Amino acid sequence: MAGFFLIIVPMSRCVSRIAGAAVGALALISSLPLRASDRVAENSLDPVDVELVLAVDTSSSMTKEELALQRHGYAAALRSREVIQAIADGPHGRIALTYFEWGASGSRRMVVPWTAIGSAADARRVADQLQAAKVANLFQTSISGAIRHSMRVLKDNEFSGTRRVIDISGDGPNNEGGLVTLSRDAAVDEGVTINGLPLMLDPRAFAGGTAGTLDHYYADCVIGGPRAFILPVSDWDQFPAAVRLKLVIELSGGETLFRKASGTAAQFVAGRSDCTIGEKIWSGMERG
Repeated sequence: MAGFFLIIVPMSRCVSRIAGAAVGALALISSLPLRASDRVAENSLDPVDVELVLAVDTSSSMTKEELALQRHGYAAALRSREVIQAIADGPHGRIALTYFEWGASGSRRMVVPWTAIGSAADARRVADQLQAAKVANLFQTSISGAIRHSMRVLKDNEFSGTRRVIDISGDGPNNEGGLVTLSRDAAVDEGVTINGLPLMLDPRAFAGGTAGTLDHYYADCVIGGPRAFILPVSDWDQFPAAVRLKLVIELSGGETLFRKASGTAAQFVAGRSDCTIGEKIWSGMERG
């Protein structure tokens, strides 16, 4: 997929240090080895390869048309042969998935409750659910709240995944609901990986009119855990392919990309983002 770049992220426990190589869409991946979940699975739980939470931003900065494009991108990815094959290639050949939309810390919409996907028919049913549900905006942007809610739904399901992954997408920084780094660190401490899909679509959407820094913010403040990565999107035309690639990486544990990646063709300095920038912007808007 021309035009995309893979950037490997050698990560400490929670903080990224960025290096990389070209492959498909701009992606940042940590090089820690996979770690088995610390959670003790009960015999009654249904074994799957991944428990995947898709936590999708629907804040008021996005238009109804953009919300529909976002839903369509996820639905198309689930129907794709690449994603279906990635599911089939796992040891169990099954995953568990849930999809919810979020705004403020107390504002969420469950679109697809926990569902097992072990076949193309299963994946199509979930895709149909996504496209059938109405789209609507929610107010504010609480990434921290989305992570906390994701942890609650991970603890309250009937599945036992080899890996647990939270997939956060959004077009701006956290601006409500507590520090995003605290929520991130709490999730990582429980063996959960958080990946990010920063939507860098509006140059006015981030501090100083520089949407390009949202990828740095996500790398420094949002993602964490074994092989965490971000895959930024700068144009809606890229979105379906980006979501498809992101799901394949998450479902395969990143093995394919690690085998393909080599060199350090691109890098930037991480660890310098202001993880409270969203709260500062929001506070300034309220004063203004």
